Amino acid sequence: MTAPRPTELTLHQASRVLEVGYQDGANFRLSCEYLRVHSPSAEVQGHGPNERVLQVGKQLVNIRAIHPVGNYAVALEFDDGHRTGIYSFALLYELGRDYEKNWQNYLDRLNAAGASRLAQ
Repeated sequence: MTAPRPTELTLHQASRVLEVGYQDGANFRLSCEYLRVHSPSAEVQGHGPNERVLQVGKQLVNIRAIHPVGNYAVALEFDDGHRTGIYSFALLYELGRDYEKNWQNYLDRLNAAGASRLAQ
């Protein structure tokens, strides 16, 4: 099954949240930090299995710009200079749907590494 297409994409810079609404009625409020640490870019995902790079110090990151990529995705430009991730509409849907599990996994990985969400 293909993820529904978004009908709304609103960046709330003051609260650092990207709101994504879908035609099936789903509406997700995704923090910029969450999107940044789950970037689909090779810088974050690595180049193969088990090469994911833990992103630390991203609590206050914001999105500077949103660039459409065809009819299937957006490229998010973050204020920390990261701008290589292309977020397909299906990925944004999955990130919203699986937010709790993904976020807890990220927090657990940070804790295990003795790292912080705050920039040092």
